[in-house]
Amino acid sequence: MRINAGNLKKSEFVEHLGEIWQVQKADFYSPGKGSALMKARIKNVVTGKNVDFTYKSNEQVELVDVESIEMQYLYKDNENLYFMDERTYNQFSVPLSVAGDVHRFFKEGDKMFVYLHNDKPLTIRPPMSVRLKVTGAENAVKGDTVSGGAKKSVTVETGVTVLVPLFVKVGETISINPETGQYTGRV
Repeated sequence: MRINAGNLKKSEFVEHLGEIWQVQKADFYSPGKGSALMKARIKNVVTGKNVDFTYKSNEQVELVDVESIEMQYLYKDNENLYFMDERTYNQFSVPLSVAGDVHRFFKEGDKMFVYLHNDKPLTIRPPMSVRLKVTGAENAVKGDTVSGGAKKSVTVETGVTVLVPLFVKVGETISINPETGQYTGRV
C-alpha cells in the first residue's frame, strides 16, 4: 500500500532501498519556501541500523503489511531471542541486534508482541514496563535523603543494574521501562 510521506507515523513499516524499515520518529517540517517535508528516523529491521531520511510530504512511500502477534519469550542465546506463538506453538527468533538492549529486562515466560511479515519475524514491540524482583541493593547511608532526589543502584533478577530511590529494598518487585532502563515504581 502506498501513502504520502506526510502521513507517516511512528512504528509503521516502510520499504526503503528494497529493505524493510520501521519508523522510529516522524516530524512534519514546513520550511516556509518550497514544499513541506517529513523528517523521519527509520530503523532497518534486519541490521538494526538507524538512518535519518527526509521525504517530500507528497512523495509516495510503500507501507509494508506487518502482523503483530503476542508471543511468549522463551530464551536467548548469543545471537537471537526466541519466542513462541502460544496459539500455534510455532517458534520464531529475532536477532539481538534488531531487538536492542531491551532484552536485558526480559524473563522467560514474559509476553510481548512480535512483528511478522510473510510469517518471518522482523522485530519486537517490548512492553511499556516490566516487573522485576530486586536481588541486590546498596545500603542507603543515613543523611542521603537530604538532597531529596537521592538514588542508589540495585540489581534485578535478570542481572541488570538500575537506579532507584533509596527506600527500595531487596526482595521488592519494581516496575522498569525496558526501553529507557528507568525505574517507574514499586509493585
